[in-house]
Amino acid sequence: MRVSFYTLGCKVNQNETGALAQLFRQNGYTLAGPDEEADVFVVNSCTVTAGGDKKSRQWLRRAKRQYPGAVTVLTGCYPQAFPEEAAAVMEADVVMGNANRHAILNNVARALEGERVVDIAAHEKGEAFEELPMERFEGHTRAFIKVQDGCNRQCAYCVIPRARGRVRSRSEASIIRELEALAAAGYKEVVFSGINLPSYGQDTGTNLIELIEHSAQVNGIERIRLGSLEPDLLSDEDIARMARTEKLCPQFHLSLQSGCTATLRRMRRVYTAEEYAAVVRKLRAAYNGACSFTTDVIVGFPGETEEEFAESVRFVQEIEFLKVHVFPYSRREGTPAATFPDQIPEEEKARRVHILQTAADEVRGRLANGLTGTVDTVLLEKPLSTNLFTGYTRLYLPVVVSAPGAAAGQILPCRLGEWDGERCRATAVQP
Repeated sequence: MRVSFYTLGCKVNQNETGALAQLFRQNGYTLAGPDEEADVFVVNSCTVTAGGDKKSRQWLRRAKRQYPGAVTVLTGCYPQAFPEEAAAVMEADVVMGNANRHAILNNVARALEGERVVDIAAHEKGEAFEELPMERFEGHTRAFIKVQDGCNRQCAYCVIPRARGRVRSRSEASIIRELEALAAAGYKEVVFSGINLPSYGQDTGTNLIELIEHSAQVNGIERIRLGSLEPDLLSDEDIARMARTEKLCPQFHLSLQSGCTATLRRMRRVYTAEEYAAVVRKLRAAYNGACSFTTDVIVGFPGETEEEFAESVRFVQEIEFLKVHVFPYSRREGTPAATFPDQIPEEEKARRVHILQTAADEVRGRLANGLTGTVDTVLLEKPLSTNLFTGYTRLYLPVVVSAPGAAAGQILPCRLGEWDGERCRATAVQP
């Protein structure tokens, strides 16, 4: 039996797809590519935007049309957030949410016998973190570990708390066991991911910083990288302890959404632009400037004036992010912002995306060129030839490395060269 996966959305979704693929593989299935023939097709959905739901339905429709005898599965955030709508997607033979993922094999078996299965369990207060451990990551030289799920916040534009439930943390003992297994398998860099990562431990009496410190003691793990962080959840003590943990990569994806305080308030974010900037200053001071920042920004949020947008652009330029993902606001059913007045036309959102992304990319180029001649360690990833590899520095700068005699998965010191708009050229140097 062959199973094919199609994944939409965040790193957590990608991690969960990998865990589901491992579950199928352990039970005798062979993995097929997303466009290859298979007996089972699984879409792990994202419902952040209505466009994500549409893509999930289109993929299922295409799979059913091309392989009418196959079983199709719709799982993930779309069914969890909108169960009735998802259950009505008749191209899906199995419809599941984000809970009890281990039931997928049994549900597929029932569908193979001709039964249509709708199995969407509601999130409950006090529910436990569902363990979906991973042993290997196909096509990746770094390992992604999901350590947290759920979000207790209520941002005006976001449906994810409805899709993911309350904050739930994975036990530290389970994480350490997986880290040790990954290290034994040869992985040197791990990425901690979660729906609201810095809330890790709020439900179990620990915290993310303790997890980082204990994880850094695992032999064989040389680099730890963090997923998205909420700036207001980083205390001065947290920052100081992070800076003392040498294995922690000094690259921080600090969630911004807008550089204008008035817009942030309408979004129901819990920090101001100045408070965000203060966290950046503290991190830079703790690392003596040797750190980088990436972020996400939404433009065209309801009521965003031209002046507020210009303020957000200036803020992004002043912070000097190494990379910015710019998104147009997407009106999402089930969120307060969907009913806000002064919705921005799509053409205006597109114009603002272009302006801000251009400004952010100019900063990125300037920062990358400023690193020319410096040395940083690089995790060698995809081999382009016998001597060339793609990879990322500790600061998360993409590079193409000339490293004769090296192999993917190694971490080498490299001297950075010219930035070509996509990557820095780099050359491995003797340690």
